[in-house]
This record gives sequence, C-alpha cells and structure tokens, in this order.
Amino acid sequence: MYTPAPCGGVFCYNKTMNLESSVEFLKGIGPKTAEILKKAGIKTVRDFFYNLPRDYENFQAPAKIADIEPGNVVIKGKIENLNTRRTRRRNLTITEGIVRDSSDAVRVVWFNQSYRAKQFESGREYYFTGLYELKNGRYQLTSPSAALVTDVDQNSSFQPIYVAHGALKSHDFKRLLEKSKPKFAEIPDLLPNVEKGLRRNSLFNAHFPTSREDVSSAREYLAYEELFELILAAKLNKLENQKLSATPVSFHAETIKKFIEKLPFKLTNAQRLATWEIFQDLEKGTPMNRLLQGDVGSGKTMVAALAAYEVASAGCQTALLAPTAILATQHYENLRNLLEPFGLKVALLTGATKKKDDLKAEIKAGKIDLIIGTHALLTDDTEFNDLTLVIIDEQHRFGVEQREKLVLKSPKGKAPHLLAMTATPIPRSLQLTVFGDLDVSILNELPKGRQPIETSIIPEIAQKETLYPKIREIISKGQQAYWICKAIDDNPTTETASVKSRTKKLQEIFKDYKIEFLHGRMKPAEKDEIMGRFSSGEIQILVSTTVVEVGVDVPNSTLMVIEDAENYGLAQLHQLRGRVGRGQEKSYCFLLTSGDKDPSRRLKELEKSTDGFHLAEVDLKLRGPGEIYGNLQHGALDLRIATLSDTKLIAKARHDTDLLLKNPENMLKYEELMSNIHKYQQLTTLN
Repeated sequence: MYTPAPCGGVFCYNKTMNLESSVEFLKGIGPKTAEILKKAGIKTVRDFFYNLPRDYENFQAPAKIADIEPGNVVIKGKIENLNTRRTRRRNLTITEGIVRDSSDAVRVVWFNQSYRAKQFESGREYYFTGLYELKNGRYQLTSPSAALVTDVDQNSSFQPIYVAHGALKSHDFKRLLEKSKPKFAEIPDLLPNVEKGLRRNSLFNAHFPTSREDVSSAREYLAYEELFELILAAKLNKLENQKLSATPVSFHAETIKKFIEKLPFKLTNAQRLATWEIFQDLEKGTPMNRLLQGDVGSGKTMVAALAAYEVASAGCQTALLAPTAILATQHYENLRNLLEPFGLKVALLTGATKKKDDLKAEIKAGKIDLIIGTHALLTDDTEFNDLTLVIIDEQHRFGVEQREKLVLKSPKGKAPHLLAMTATPIPRSLQLTVFGDLDVSILNELPKGRQPIETSIIPEIAQKETLYPKIREIISKGQQAYWICKAIDDNPTTETASVKSRTKKLQEIFKDYKIEFLHGRMKPAEKDEIMGRFSSGEIQILVSTTVVEVGVDVPNSTLMVIEDAENYGLAQLHQLRGRVGRGQEKSYCFLLTSGDKDPSRRLKELEKSTDGFHLAEVDLKLRGPGEIYGNLQHGALDLRIATLSDTKLIAKARHDTDLLLKNPENMLKYEELMSNIHKYQQLTTLN
C-alpha cells in the first residue's frame, strides 16, 4: 500500500535522534524563533516535522493574465496601486490593487486582511493563487495567497504552503525545513510490521514533494499512524479496565420507581434507556466506563441525578466534576432541588466556596452524598469517605493529570465507576474509533414542550431592520437575549467585535434595557454575580464570549445573536445556540455575517437543522475531528492528518492493532509508540 522513496541524498545516514528534544535542537531555530513556535504548539522536534503543509501549489506553469478564465488560477506578476479602505459597513476592510504581467492586468481584492497592504515590495514578482470570479459586475482575483517568486524552488512543480504563526510565514517554515533536511534521515521507525524507513520517507515527501502522488502516499501512511495509535489506545484501555475492581451498587427498583413517580415531569424514553444501562453497569464488580452523550437540552443532568441517587441509596458517594464555576453552580442548584427532598445531602465546592475546611471535613466523614465542584475537588486536602461514582461533565475539557487525581480519591484497591457526559454529539465513526473502550448511551430526544429554535443567517448590514425589532419584541414580552462576541477587548490588528465595544453600542441603541457583559477573564465571583442577575431577569441582554457555551441554563432567554458567526466552528455554534430554546417559548438564533461572501456550508446547515447528531456528521466531513474537539487539553484527540470517514484505513488499523495485541509484550519494544498513545488512553477514562 505504501511505497517509500528510494534511498539517496539525505537518506544515507544510519542514525536516530530524540524526537522529544526541544525544537531548538534543529539548525536555524534560535530562542526567539523557538518561542514563536512554542506558542503555536510546536515545542519538540517531532512537533516540527509533523507540522505538515496545509496545502500545495503548483507554480511550474503560471497562466498569463490575458488567458485566465473563471475558477482557481495561478498567475505571476507585480502588484501596483495597493490600498486599504474601510467600508461604512461595520467590521469590513477592503485591500485591493492591480497585478500586472507582460500580457495584461487583473484586479486583486482581500477582505478583512489589512496586513496585505504592507506585505508586498514594490517592483518584485509574486505568485498569486486564488479564485478568479465575477463580483459586482467586474472580474477580480479574490483573497489569493501570495508567494515571492524568489522564495519558490523553481526545480519543483509542487510547493508546500504552511499555516503562518506570528511572525513566521509559510516561506519561513520552508527555509527552516530546508536547513533540517539531513535530520530526516535520523527519524526512527514508529510502528511495527511496516516497511523500514517508511515513516521518515513519508514525512520527507510531505514536506518536499515532487508530485501529487508523493503527497498522497505520504499522507496516507501518516494518517494510518494516527489511527493505529488511537485505536490501540482504546483497546488497551478496555483491557486494563477489565482487570480493575469497583464497588458494586445493587439496583433498588422500588426506590427508583418512587423517585421517578414524584418528579414534576416525565422522563423521555431515551433517558429511561440510558438510566437502565447505567444501573446495570453499576451492579458489576468491574468499573463502569460509560459515555453519556446528548444533544443540548436533552436531559443529561436528570440521568446523572438518578445515578447519584442510586449510589447514595447504597451509602456511597458521588463526585461531579464540572469545567467552570458557572456550570458547577448551576448543577448544584438543579441537583439540590431534585435530590434534597429525597434526603440526599448535596454540596458545592469551588474556589469561591466559603468555609472550605468545614465542608471538606464533612466530605471526608461521609456526610455529603453528592459533591459538585470544579478543580477544587482535585486538591490533595479534599478527601472522600467512599467515592464510588465519578461523573465528569464535558469531560474532554479536563487534562490527564486532573482526571487521574480524582481516581486516586476512591477507596483503596477500588476504581470508581465513571460516567462521562458530553453535550457535543459524536458521530458513530468517531465513537467506534476513538471511544472504542467506552460503552455509549445516547439521549436523542428533547423533553416534551420544547420548540425548535428558528435560526437565521443575516448580513450585519441588515441587523438594524431585522434584528433590533426582534430584540425589542422579545424583551417587551419579559424575555431575554444573549449576544455573543469573539473578543473581550478591541484589538487594532483585527476587525472582530469585542464584548466591551458591543455592550457600549447596544447600551446606546437600547437605552431602556439593562445590558451587561460577561467574559472568561472576570473573577469567579464577578461571573457568578452577573449570571445570577441574568438568571433572575434583572439583565435583559447579556453580551458574552463563549464562556456561556456549555451548560448555562436560563429558560427565559429566547434570543441568541452570534456576531462574526463565520469565525466559529459548527459544533461550537450549535452549542451556543443551545443556550436558548430551554423553556416553553419560541426561541431564535441569529448568525451575523460580514463581508460580501455567501454564507459557508456550515452556517447553512445550522440554519436548516437543529439535530446535533446530523450536524456532527456534517462537521466531521467538513472539518474533521479536530473541529469537534478543537478545545481539548493534553490527553486530547489531536488528529492532524487522518480522516475518520476513511473506513478502509480504519479497518486496516483495527486489524493491525489486533495482530499486535496477540503478543502484547512486543509493544514494549516500541517506546515512542507507547509514549504517544498514553495521551489517547486518557482521553475518555479515569481507569
């Protein structure tokens, strides 16, 4: 399947190097460059070599401007009359000029890329690659990439394009890689049962290709590497989990029945099924390892409450770990209201909790049945009497070490049962590959009475006519609105609106309304105070960053505005939209866009569908798994190359990991492989 490049040139050495060495180990990378790279996540030699090009361009035969036709084109020329102007429309700058060659000239335009005005040197030739199209009655080259002709290797028809990081542009990466060419020969093999040298040849061909075929075969092998590691980690997790013991929790049918009958609402069928699956797992002497995934508003908290009630009925403790104080506080209020009438003692432990020492003494003495908290649960002086169930909400937001700290708090010799919850619907292909060690329960129903959220894409220029009247309408009914911005403060180098400037603007427009802002840099007490006033209805419009993305539940909020919607991924947009539509009233989501381009497919998909599982599948096809789990910490899914829709490659990787596991002692020979898969092993499990 994979054909290595022939030995020769840089591949005449017989050495290996430590890929964990600092990136400064490489020639040409000094402290300043290393600092820029490290900020971009490129810290080691391995990171540097696996920082693959985002695309490739063929500069071998650029077209004459006089001959180009609509579509993607490559031209070579000098740029003239370059200038930047701001339109009356908020958040839009236009940088334009003329590119000229010996045959003709063409207009070139960039939107919201004002740095282009300083990029080009007068009189020098550049390659321009982009879309040549008819726009507003005239033809232009729209938002092309640009490369100085002298920076391009004229002997190669294929040129890599790298993502820029800080002051390091694509040509800087090419220059640094050129200096590191001899080091490719020292890259050791990673996987068993593959052709010797295949890894180093694949990495070399990805950075220095001579043809599209070079790139294709290189990326295929490197994708196989990633899938192999991921699948092997999941299988090892499952094997390890089967060796552990946990405290079995007997099912109390009558107790649970009475609890459910006294609830002020009926459980959905999906909630009933998920709860039953969890109760069956809890009865076993091996630890439960279950993922509860449900779309926004599907009732995961209720299922968690039933599990905690069952554990408390057996005289044991449950800990619920939440990623933010806002979410932890909300869980505390909801679960206390649900469980305390049935005799359970529920407590909240966050950084802002008063009389911590007294509360921790009660937890250690076993007087608290359910402890809800943030990282405060992980401190060494937080001890449990009989921690039997661990529930982690939005579990992918916690790193490996944080989760391991919590498992050490369970009774000696026992592992806790684990229920991981996520509001990000996970495509089936991702479940089978990444979460192969987990049992999965799905909540795919919404509670009765919920109305679908009406979603609309509107250009920013139309907000005065379309959006403002709708805001006034819902507030006149006593309802509330969110307005989401990307940035906290104004930044002169970007055109993105900030929560502070947007709040000021809205306060001028809606003088009779109470408008406040919320963002992640606020102190926990400040955030809690703002959210408390919003929850009570004192604040009509809350301008916020994505700090409200997960779990925040204010049923009276019926309108969501997401500014600069194109700057968010599909999964995140769906999560943000889920902050409304949580009550019985009709709810709305407005996706504000800027610029002249048509809305992207992901915005159009969001506009027509509220099904998170459908959107997750679309997301996987459009952007890959990194978009779905784009904010994971260490221990995260970080597929840079593999596509989880490649079923043939997944099947091969699954088959090959099975072969390796027939003689697991062989794995000890592959130290780098075992080190790499540790991060994946901790992706979904405490055990």
